Amino acid sequence: MNTIIKRSALAIAVAGACLSAGLSQASSHREAPFITEVPKVDGTDFYMFRSYETGREDYVTLIANYLPLQDAYGGPNYFDLDEDAVYEIHVDNSGNAQENLTFRFQFSSTLNDIQLPVGTDGDQKMVSVPLKNIGDATNAANVQLSQEYTVSVIRGDRRTGTVETATNITDGTGTFDKPLDNIGNKSIGDYAAYAGQHIFEIGIPGCSTNGQVFVGQRKEAFAVNLGEIFDLVNTNPLGARDGEGEGDLADKNVTSFALEVPTECLTGTAMTGMDQPVIGAWTTASVRQARIINPEPTADGKGATVEGGAWTQVSRLGMPLVNEVVIGLKDKDLFNASEPMNDGQFATYVTHPTLPELLEILFGSAGAVAPDNFPRTDLVTAFLTGVPDVNMPVGVQGSEMLRLNPAIAATPAATQNDLGVLGGDNAGFPNGRRPVDDVVDSALRVVMGALTENAPNKDTPFTDGVQLDPTELQVVFPYLATPLAGSPNS
Repeated sequence: MNTIIKRSALAIAVAGACLSAGLSQASSHREAPFITEVPKVDGTDFYMFRSYETGREDYVTLIANYLPLQDAYGGPNYFDLDEDAVYEIHVDNSGNAQENLTFRFQFSSTLNDIQLPVGTDGDQKMVSVPLKNIGDATNAANVQLSQEYTVSVIRGDRRTGTVETATNITDGTGTFDKPLDNIGNKSIGDYAAYAGQHIFEIGIPGCSTNGQVFVGQRKEAFAVNLGEIFDLVNTNPLGARDGEGEGDLADKNVTSFALEVPTECLTGTAMTGMDQPVIGAWTTASVRQARIINPEPTADGKGATVEGGAWTQVSRLGMPLVNEVVIGLKDKDLFNASEPMNDGQFATYVTHPTLPELLEILFGSAGAVAPDNFPRTDLVTAFLTGVPDVNMPVGVQGSEMLRLNPAIAATPAATQNDLGVLGGDNAGFPNGRRPVDDVVDSALRVVMGALTENAPNKDTPFTDGVQLDPTELQVVFPYLATPLAGSPNS
């Protein structure tokens, strides 16, 4: 197919990017009232891109990040995932705003009650230790609590479709080990090598070629001044794009669900007959509908809570920053519980976005003036449907999700432009999203009218003033960098 992006399509694409990206590059941290109460299932960022690791050009990588703002020194429990939840990545390859394919991750924990003899001869007791490990954590005998997970592949509806279990090719089982978080250099001397042992070849039902999977802690990859942004943008968005470090998330980690899948297993070309096999995707997390606090939790019983009832979605993420700075406060929990096929209920937030108005209020004295071309049909095109001749599915139903055309060749890591399409790099945001993509600077300029006929700020280079150093990223799966260690604190 012709992968040349026309100027008009480019304009619409970046317009859509700006609506969804909003003010900061960290896309969905603590974005809704309820999700702050269950941080283990708080989806923070979602990426989808054609793999750019050498020799992996026939694969698509999907990365869903959860559990935000992790301090590396978060012991003794660190950041295990919720056993009473399902974490899911959904793929729509037919354009109807409903999942055709779902990858479901579920976790279980193993308690190895390590006890030490305490007391003098004749009065000695075996006592359980309070720490997660008592020695070299790469030796399972020294670890008290570890987690493993399964990956289910669901075709059709996420709750009623056909469910099959993916295979760990390494040992032929249906389970995969999750590495411990980066406790510190004394517990895990070479964390990069240790984490690398938890990248598994995965056999995906229905795919003739295997993929890769990794679930574990990674270094947060986004440059953003969160404090300043949510203090009524207490920074200068009309300043220089000077790459002044990573901002408030420079010392944080996050938990990544990274899955590399053969492209042919994701696209709907055979089913739809499309010449452009566009993939739409989003990530969710669900918990049981009922949760009862156990007044007497025990290690050999249920524990602190008893869960029951139907799975209930409490987190949703596709395009970045939608719920944080686009959806109104009163509807944030509703958006997290919603599905793309019902996104018509949020249309006003797209056609009449408040972000430009807020920027005018805050920076009008510096010359910021909001566009007045209502309704914002330029934003609707990319945000809800995808861009014609770029990443719009055939017969698309308007809905919010990240969309990728994997027929557009991946750009090698060394030559990627972090402004994506706006910077002339058609393999970047909003054609999917890569870890390097700075969805902020390519967005702020457009939300204030850079691609309109006569907006006062048409040529103003808005910026958040910080950039990710691309050398911090890996150029191989799982792409995000080794997480910061809890010790030593240098």
